Amino acid sequence: MVNRRNFIKSTGLAGGAILAGGTTGFSRSISGLAYESKRPPVGQRKFVSEAVEATIRDISASIKDPEMGWLFANCFPNTLDTTVTYSEKDGKPDTFVITGDIHAMWLRDSSAQVWPYLPLASKDAKLKKLLAGVIHRQSKCILIDPYANAFNDGPAESPWKGDLTDMKPELHERKWEVDSLCYPIRLAYGFWKSTGETTAFDSDWEKAMGLVLQTFRVQQRKKDRGPYKFQRVTGWQTDTVAGGGYGNPIRPVGMICSIFRPSDDATIYPFLIPSNLFAVTSLRQLAELLVKVRGNAPMAKDAGDLADEVEKAIHEYAISEHLNFGKMFAFEVDGFGNSLYMDDANVPSLLSIPYLTGLNPSDENYRNTRKFLLSASNPYYYKGKSAEGQGGPHSGIDMIWPLGITMRALTSKDPEEIRFCLNTLKSTHAGTGFMHESFHKDDASNFTRKWFAWANTLFGELIMKVHVEQPGLL
Repeated sequence: MVNRRNFIKSTGLAGGAILAGGTTGFSRSISGLAYESKRPPVGQRKFVSEAVEATIRDISASIKDPEMGWLFANCFPNTLDTTVTYSEKDGKPDTFVITGDIHAMWLRDSSAQVWPYLPLASKDAKLKKLLAGVIHRQSKCILIDPYANAFNDGPAESPWKGDLTDMKPELHERKWEVDSLCYPIRLAYGFWKSTGETTAFDSDWEKAMGLVLQTFRVQQRKKDRGPYKFQRVTGWQTDTVAGGGYGNPIRPVGMICSIFRPSDDATIYPFLIPSNLFAVTSLRQLAELLVKVRGNAPMAKDAGDLADEVEKAIHEYAISEHLNFGKMFAFEVDGFGNSLYMDDANVPSLLSIPYLTGLNPSDENYRNTRKFLLSASNPYYYKGKSAEGQGGPHSGIDMIWPLGITMRALTSKDPEEIRFCLNTLKSTHAGTGFMHESFHKDDASNFTRKWFAWANTLFGELIMKVHVEQPGLL
């Protein structure tokens, strides 16, 4: 069984990747040192997009640093190369997207893995159908169970079938995370804005979005704790839930309870602020889709009203005076006045707020928060011999997440900070040519998850952004 918690010390190839040796994969050499493609041979790739291949060629050719160009060419297509299965079911595109070394589809990961391909979809009809297939599959998943975070490709065995919750054969895992329902909205909205395509937003999609709204409302817990509970027999404290499976107590103030974080770790205080901020943006995007695509004004009003309510509660309960950093966002709160100050490198994180919500990075509360996050005051910010960056409880103490380093660059306008992040990512892939879940601050060859497609694709997104906005850094 492969588990997100398995600690892997490896310098092997990423999932399914084979040294190219005669493939059409990107390769460069300098001073006799060859950087051979670590992509699978063409015939073994799960999906090939001509628009993606053209982008790889164009951007790689413009990158002066051969190692950085090699990393981009390996990482950017990794989701398409190794994790997608496309088919058509009931006359609709259907795309199942595994996260990498775990053969299951996370609503969050699958959305984030394909997100960087959206700008290319209008140039590639096959790619557009693949992306529409992800939206269709996510709608099916939500209709099966809106509280689940990860799904099997149809009924199957799960290593977590013994969890003390309402497991179903279609579920890989049933951890309730607010962001699991935000990411499919973000993908749907981005797909619509990028392509103008609306066929993916059918009656099943609308039913799924109705269930999203219903679930968010229930998890405001204004009347009771709702139907969701979760416990696991485990030695990992963050893998099970306090309060008899319902989480620690909250005072209902308008925010939405998230019993787990995007790292799949249990929250301490159930109002997870990065996810509630994400929900505000997602609900407003959903309202726009419901009006302009589905013509459902009543449901759109419900989404907009909920967004306003959550936002008001965030400003009232989630922003407070820190001892050293002034007014800033807490990571978690409970509505009683208790706040947790930290961050988790998984996304949504406090660091990622501008990336996911469009908040101006110059916002004073965010600037103060960012100063805290990138300092020794953040208990999960590490500095070591190999690198410095954010981690989190999931992979353990002293483990830095490339996702966090990449997100730091994506939310920065400072050329020197972006350059620092790029150099850190380049120097910590441990010779594999891919990003990982995490690595030890003193030894980048000690890393977790050698095949983690989201981290690879997000790195590709960063390179594309830098290529457009600050090409001199490449």
